Amino acid sequence: MGRKERKEKEKFAEVLIPTSLFNKIKERIKGTGFSSVSSYVTYVLKEVLSEEEEEKEVFTKEDEEKIKARLRALGYID
Repeated sequence: MGRKERKEKEKFAEVLIPTSLFNKIKERIKGTGFSSVSSYVTYVLKEVLSEEEEEKEVFTKEDEEKIKARLRALGYID
């Protein structure tokens, strides 16, 4: 899928970063599969956001009760 085709499917917005940071990223991606600083930054941000989503997952009441029972059995809680 070419860049033009992607633009038609997904809209883009600009984000400004310091030139020094841009240049560090540009150096970092040399020899990698990333075709641009934008593609690398997009990848990194998606990874960070997906990790945050994973951290937000909470235990169900059933899971919580199983954990408490196990902690009681191990003597950690009364």
